[in-house]
Amino acid sequence: MVVPSPPRFEHHREALGIGEPTPRLSWKTVAPPGWRQAAYELRIARGEDVWHSGRVESPDSVLVPWPDRPLTARETATVWVRLWGGHDDEPGAWSEPGTVEAGLLSPDDWTAVPVGGGWPEDPESDTRRPARVRREFHATARPRSARLYVTAHGLYEVELNGRRVGDDALSPGWTPYDQRLRYHTYDVTDLVTAGPNAIGAWLGDGWYRGRLGWNGGFRNLYGSDLSLIAQLELRYEDGTLQTVATDATWRAAVGPILHSGLYDGECHDTRAETPGWSSPHHDDSSWSPVRVGSRDPRTLVAPQGPPVRCTEEVAPVAVLTAPSGALVLDFGQNLVGRLRITVAGTGARGSEITIRTAEVLQEGEIYTRPLRGARSTDRYVVRGDARETWEPRFTIHGFRYARIDGWPGDLEAAALRGDVVARVHHTDMARTGWFTSSNELVNRLHENVVWGMRGNFVSIPTDCPQRDERVGWTGDIQVFAPTASFLYDVSGMLAGWLRDVAAEQLPDGTVPWYVPVIPAHERWTPIRPGAVWGDVAVLTPWVLYERFGDAGLLRDQYGSARKWVDLVDRLAGDDHLWNEGFQLGDWLDPTAPPQDPAAARTDRYLVATAYFARSARRLADIAEVLGEQADAEHYAALAARVRDAFATAYVRPDGRMTSDSQTAYALAIVFGLIPDEQRRAAAGRRLVELVAEARNRVATGFAGTNIICDALTEVGAVDTAYDLLLEEECPSWLYAVRQGATTVWERWDSLLPDGTVNPGTMTSFNHYALGSVADWLHRVVAGMRATAPGYRSVLFRPWPRRGFTHAGARHETPYGLTSIEWRLVGDELRVTVVLPTGADGVVELPGQEPVAVLSGQHHFHVRYDAAPLDAGPDEGR
Repeated sequence: MVVPSPPRFEHHREALGIGEPTPRLSWKTVAPPGWRQAAYELRIARGEDVWHSGRVESPDSVLVPWPDRPLTARETATVWVRLWGGHDDEPGAWSEPGTVEAGLLSPDDWTAVPVGGGWPEDPESDTRRPARVRREFHATARPRSARLYVTAHGLYEVELNGRRVGDDALSPGWTPYDQRLRYHTYDVTDLVTAGPNAIGAWLGDGWYRGRLGWNGGFRNLYGSDLSLIAQLELRYEDGTLQTVATDATWRAAVGPILHSGLYDGECHDTRAETPGWSSPHHDDSSWSPVRVGSRDPRTLVAPQGPPVRCTEEVAPVAVLTAPSGALVLDFGQNLVGRLRITVAGTGARGSEITIRTAEVLQEGEIYTRPLRGARSTDRYVVRGDARETWEPRFTIHGFRYARIDGWPGDLEAAALRGDVVARVHHTDMARTGWFTSSNELVNRLHENVVWGMRGNFVSIPTDCPQRDERVGWTGDIQVFAPTASFLYDVSGMLAGWLRDVAAEQLPDGTVPWYVPVIPAHERWTPIRPGAVWGDVAVLTPWVLYERFGDAGLLRDQYGSARKWVDLVDRLAGDDHLWNEGFQLGDWLDPTAPPQDPAAARTDRYLVATAYFARSARRLADIAEVLGEQADAEHYAALAARVRDAFATAYVRPDGRMTSDSQTAYALAIVFGLIPDEQRRAAAGRRLVELVAEARNRVATGFAGTNIICDALTEVGAVDTAYDLLLEEECPSWLYAVRQGATTVWERWDSLLPDGTVNPGTMTSFNHYALGSVADWLHRVVAGMRATAPGYRSVLFRPWPRRGFTHAGARHETPYGLTSIEWRLVGDELRVTVVLPTGADGVVELPGQEPVAVLSGQHHFHVRYDAAPLDAGPDEGR
């Protein structure tokens, strides 16, 4: 029985209101072991019009080109697929249908204009009171379909006839608003009734006009208005279309939100609530006419990835009494989101509940210094009803602890009843990767990586969700992208963000330190090119191609990637050494002073030149995939010249590096920058010595941490890599775990051994970059890595070592679930691997010849010699 899944469109989890008129199609297939697709047929229905592709000879099932005429704006298509195997004369059964609907694809499709409150405000205030806007309309009948296309200058939540539209949060998310503003599409057919209707929206400052940045930050970076842009389209059974769009007929008024900011929190005064305000027949005579703004509809774009949502609720594990007498909730997990509280009739009207969040305690009190300028405080003025529930709308916090002041009644009893919960928010990506092992500390480390990623993937790949920062650092995601691509389906989200990178890239090719770009008072403004960070334009598209098989993304980003490498080529000059200018180097090397994170052991220009070689090589690979043969030859030759220049400048005749550091050797080994095997072997031996001299402690920052274990693996020192992984003294990955960490820290010693917080002003307890080691856990400890784009081919090669009796990994690839599990039983190694239909693999076990495998489940039992094994190069990076 061969059963293909309903087709998926591009990388969308929900293909409603998409922006691609010719979306590529993917499907996964359940079939007997070893079955291979030889051909497919597509059926596409658009109303009464049904189109058939006929039999298409192809084994492809991932991102197959759209075969029919392009979708038009608002058009819906339903797609089925059926398959033939290599020996099948007849096709299998049709799949269940997949449905796609295009959004508004042309500027001419928009009639809505921005509308908001028109009253005077202090543009430099963080306590501007946000507006609500509303309008009533009459529907001549129940519509056959109703679609709401909506975005905002600021953040929005829409209500229709008194009911919330959608379950997304912090929409429309953060993009370079002047160039790209996302809109979302909602199916609201069930919310519209025949006769009177009303639509209304809450608005919030968000990233658009709220305070952004550190050292006081900046306001109104994209504008000082709060405005809704909404277009409700009702299509009736007779085919007529009624449009209700934001225009001068809408009304505006302030509401119960007194102020709201992403850093500072939200204040909600129930005494200003107006029940029924988003329902028909509400008296809005006291509301004022809206101020009508302008927006170029050419800048409105459909999202490529999912929105932010609440994905989990976490109950407090303890109610603590601080030395000050304050009550503090411990949620047992550092997370990103906000609290939802329910007051059960015990509060006096007008009394105030204050919630202050923090990541850590110090001396028993919530410790807020790492928040810097973020107040991270929510306030709720009690209504005095029998039961009232509240959650902030337009803010999120990074926290484990919440101090609650003014709670009416018994807080501990309320927590036990579920009246106070933490609601976890992040971009709602599908989870795709899991790791498990016999080592509970390593399992906790991996779980910390997952939680750190969740908390920092909020519309963009950000950092430090607790403090006044939370920007899209390009270098951080560049080193973490392989791990991110295993744990979650980031394909759509990061594809959209990379378009923002290209949009923000300067004309000379400079890639900003963070995207979207905001100003800074020092260091980051004006924008200057820097290695590791700027290389995101080349290396991250390549990672996404490797992991998701998306050559189209390479094409989309090719111009940006070329501009970056060409810029660095000009800066390096004839000697091909990038040894001038501002660089961050091996950022946050553990020896760096608290206030000078760039002061690393490794020469920052060695790092820059190594990355120049790496990006030139990868750009040649991208050009090869895209069929740009002249470019492929040009950049391959450039990469070779940079490699030789690097070796001449930074590798001594005896294989020692001019920077005798873990990061220097790791870069040279993994990036292939040592041209002869004798010096490469010597460099490998020296790297092992350095780890031993450091007593197995990590001595790398952002530039070296993601590759240090790979470097050791490549030179045959897998045991040393395990020693590094399993070390528990600071600096090490497991030091933080032993200290009770539930996310990955920004610094190796964010919490010092004496239990106090690192004195540096840049100290976060939730930052994913140093968690990039998880990719090595998946590929080497578990032993599963892609050897063809999208995991179409997989190498299963586990490396059992000290500290583990079993390990495994599962990954939902574009073809389906791939997994490995190995276990030591006496002197036997038992391995089980699973491949989905459409993929194949090779199993390499100690002392055995490689075995080719097809789809299905495969079991292997081999004698295991615990002596160190010779490690071949890990070429999958």
